[in-house]
Order: sequence, then C-alpha cells, then structure tokens
Amino acid sequence: MSKEDIGITASKEDDFSEWYTQVVLKAQLADYAPVKGLIVLRPDGYSIWESLRDTFDQKFSKNGIRNGFLPVLIPESLLGKEKKHFAGFNPEVFWVTHSGENQVGDRLALRPTSETLAYTLYSKWIQSWRDLPLKINFWNTALRAEIKATKPFLRTSEFLWQEGHTVHATQEEAEEEVMKILEIYKNTVEMELAIPVITGKKSEKEKFVGAVYTTTMESIMPDGKALQMGTSHFLGQNFSIPFEVKFADKDNVENFAWQTSWGVSWRLIGAMIMVHGDNKGLVLPPKVAPIQVVIVPIYRSEETKEQVILQAIEIQKELELENIRVHLDDRSELTPGYKFNDWELKGVPIRIEIGPRDIEKQSVIIAKRYNREKSSLPFNEIKNIYGVLDGIQEDMLETAREQSDKNTIEISDYSEFKSKIQNGGFLKAYWCGKQECEEKIKEDTSADIRVMPFGSEDTSGKCVYCKEQSISKPIFARGY
Repeated sequence: MSKEDIGITASKEDDFSEWYTQVVLKAQLADYAPVKGLIVLRPDGYSIWESLRDTFDQKFSKNGIRNGFLPVLIPESLLGKEKKHFAGFNPEVFWVTHSGENQVGDRLALRPTSETLAYTLYSKWIQSWRDLPLKINFWNTALRAEIKATKPFLRTSEFLWQEGHTVHATQEEAEEEVMKILEIYKNTVEMELAIPVITGKKSEKEKFVGAVYTTTMESIMPDGKALQMGTSHFLGQNFSIPFEVKFADKDNVENFAWQTSWGVSWRLIGAMIMVHGDNKGLVLPPKVAPIQVVIVPIYRSEETKEQVILQAIEIQKELELENIRVHLDDRSELTPGYKFNDWELKGVPIRIEIGPRDIEKQSVIIAKRYNREKSSLPFNEIKNIYGVLDGIQEDMLETAREQSDKNTIEISDYSEFKSKIQNGGFLKAYWCGKQECEEKIKEDTSADIRVMPFGSEDTSGKCVYCKEQSISKPIFARGY
C-alpha cells in the first residue's frame, strides 16, 4: 500500500466535508455498510465508544443509575398513547410489517427513541413511593431514516447511543436529576474528548417533543456549524399521565410521577474528529485513544535490529506497568517513515522513536501528535510519559476552547447578522422571545437558536430581528 492510499488528500480548510469523510475511513474508525445510511464501526472506533461508555457508566452508577436493556421493536398501538411526541419522529420511522410472508398485524416500529416502550413498562414496575426514584439507562441503537444527507457518526439511519429514563416522586427531584445529568455530560465531553461545550436550554420551538423543557450542550465545529452534543429533558407529567406511571404516596394517595429522559450518541466521536483532526488525519485526546503511545524502532541492519527491539520491548513493559495503552510497531516490512505517517493518520497521541544512537545516549525521541513537537526523554524518565499525556489532554482542551471563543461573536444589527452567519460560528444576539422572530430568522438565514445559556436572561437590549425589548441573549447558529 502506498502513502497515497492511506494519506488524507483533502484539506480541512478547503474541503471540510471530504476531509472529514476521508479521516473517518482512512483512520479506520468506520466504514460504509451495504445499506444506504448505515455504517460499520471498526475496532478503533468502537474502542473510543467503549471508553466513553465506561466513563458514563461509572458516573451514572455513582448517581444511582443502573443499566437495562430494551428490545428494538415497538408496537404501533403503544406509540399512539403519546401522539404529539411520536408525530415528531413519524417521517423517520422504519416499520416492520411482515414476518416471513405473513403480515404482523399491529405494525412494529424500529425504535427511534424508547419513551413509549419504557414508560409502558414503568407503569407496571412502579406501584408505591417505595419504588422511587427509578433510574435506568439503556445502551441501545436507535433507527431513524436519514436517507438523503448522511455523514458517518453525525447523521446515520442507525446509531449507537445511551438513553436514560428516570421517574421521581416530586417535580423538584426530577428537575435536579435533569441538571445532574447535564453536568455529567459536560464534564465527560470536556475532560475526555477535550471539546468545550455551552450548556443551557433549548427554545420552546427547538425543545424535545413531549418535554416541558430541554437542556442541551452545544459545540461549534471548525467549519462554523453547531453540533448538539447531548440533551437532558424535564418531561414533567407529560408521559406519566397517558402511560399511567403513578404511585401511592406515604398517605396511600395516588399521584402521577415526574420524569426525565436524556441521551448522547456516537456523534460525540464525530465532534472529536472535526475539532481536533488536521490535514495529516486523526488527532486523538489521550483519555480515549485506543493506543496512547506507539513505539517505532529504527534500525538499518540486522546487527542493530535485535538490540533496538529488545530495548523497545523494555520500554513497552515499563509503560504497561503504568497502565498506559502502548503498542510496539515491529513490522519489519515497512520503513520508519511509512510507520510515522500511518500512526499520524490514526491519531496516536505520542510516538516514541528509538534507534542505536538513542540507545547510546540512553534516551528516546518523543513526538506529540497534536502539535508535532519532538523532544528527548532519558530512559530513566520514561514513566514521565504519563504526565506528558495529561499535559496533551489539557492543551487540546485549551486549544479547542480558544478556537470556540474565536468563533463566537456578539451581534446587534440584523444586516450584520445575515452577513456574519454566512461564515458560520456562534452568534450571540438579543431576542424578544417570540417564536415568529425565531422562525423568520431561521427562514432568512438557516440559523436557529442552538442554546439559551444559563444566565443569558437579558432585558437590556432590543431583539436583533424586530427591535422589541429582549428577554435573553441566546446563541444562534447553523447546525448539523
């Protein structure tokens, strides 16, 4: 295989969409499936998802949340119990109508989301206040017919995600849960994926159908488009009433419960690719990298090969003792230069280069992937690589935060708004709160309210569109 076969040929700056697709495919995170709109997750891509899943599970568990499993098929008769909620998904639903040659009768939906199924079961499982709170998370796939404009990890007809569904005795407790989950999401995305997010609420127009309100976390991508990274919804009693999720309190009085739902998907991986990748390929944050350190031995003769390989193995063992995910690339049929390009494409955070001269000096060369800096590290300080990885993680978040800040501007004039939105980015602008203005802005510019940040309530300005008194200063953007 030539360098041309594995290298990225599109520029991130000039052809962002093609660059992104090439990174996904050539870095071997995913591939296209035989069915349009579906992708296959390859081991490195799945490893990143597993890393996120493990982190979320640890945090969910500390919050009293346990994992369960739900089937993928949902009877149409159940979906009719909350028609307004399901109507929002109707155009995207895949239906099962036959089993073999026989019609199934009640059509079966391939799960677009699980509220209706979960709450039908919750109504059976909850009888009294002793059964509350009920907190279950489901690691599922969801299916939504994204046929026209698909993009790996960002918009596919089937995707991996987690969806949590909790039930509480009081409104206060449920709303506290909404905010706890949003904070778990924010902390995980920023600390594990090194992607800064802005948290707040969706507008009434953009909230999850069936929710009282939706909290969200949003990020801006390098091409200027916004990406919704995760949502946490306060459902109130909007589902507990039609699905009869109720309980007897301590006085044996029957009450309808208060509920939340929340989820993130593998689009987090897509965001990571876009935010950190460069024209050489993938750039992985150390926390989620399947391989954190790759060792590339360098030798020009059989005489030096054994010595170099043996020393490389010693370094590998030492790093493994520090619980660092390390790989020794001892492929003899490839040149060191080819290996460098290969591992840069795959985004491994640190490359260690070791040859005969390095052994003489009792040191190795360390190359950081994210900024391509090289430095020398003595053999007796190899354990310090753990700290180097931590430093890379922190620097990547800071760099991404600076980029996000650079792509965020305040706008007060609508003509300027329409001009600036052509270049993308987060636009902070006063808004009167009227849905008509929100819809007109969307119609004119394709930008919508991505998030109303917590604390963004502001009555000191004039709506960017109608010039009436503002109620807040939300963030507008075009999105994926």
